[in-house]
Amino acid sequence: MSTRPYAARHSVEGREIAPLVVLAKQVTSNKTIAVAAAGGMVLAGAAPAIGTARGAAEANNLAAAARNTIGAVSLAAVPEVLAWELEAPDVSVTLPKPKPKPPKVQRPASTGGALRTVDRSANIPESVHGNAILEIASQYVGVPYVYGGSSPSGFDCSGFTQYVYAQVGLKIPRTDSSQKAAGTVVSREDARPGDIVWFPGHVGIYAGGNLMIDSPHTGTVVQFREMNRTPTFLRFG
Repeated sequence: MSTRPYAARHSVEGREIAPLVVLAKQVTSNKTIAVAAAGGMVLAGAAPAIGTARGAAEANNLAAAARNTIGAVSLAAVPEVLAWELEAPDVSVTLPKPKPKPPKVQRPASTGGALRTVDRSANIPESVHGNAILEIASQYVGVPYVYGGSSPSGFDCSGFTQYVYAQVGLKIPRTDSSQKAAGTVVSREDARPGDIVWFPGHVGIYAGGNLMIDSPHTGTVVQFREMNRTPTFLRFG
């Protein structure tokens, strides 16, 4: 049997790798080359790795292409000053109507010679008209009795007579007993409306006939009323 000597197999000499492929491998393994190319740096250091002048030329072409690509990217222009315009909506507010204020109540004056409004339906005798003292006295009808009171806010009996007489310019003492001692006693026949009528512990102003006006006692008011006893009539001035 014939034998064939074993012949060693040799690999075929490969073809020369294109420089661009080598450059791509270099870019993949070493990103520094691509960055340098994009920045415009000379790739002279990378050329020896390629091995040929042709590879260096293609590397320069790749760098130029990278620069063109970067230059083609448009950057957004941002103004130095941004102006914002906001349109505010129209807002209308309806306020509730204010509540009406309650009417003021006019109160009678509590001091001084303020006059009270008297209901003419009150039992005011005809003798009041034309008599200065009784006309003034009748203006305080309805003022409450106040012990020790001597003003339109409240009267006791002698405080009332003293106050009314002072309005016509006649100054008389404060208490009922001192008024009796200071006045001139007149008879009933000679008594005139406006004279003082005195009872033990009480005084009033004579209103003619059997009437007087006085501030009787606690719980009552200034009023015209009939005299239930015969008084002492006193005159001043």
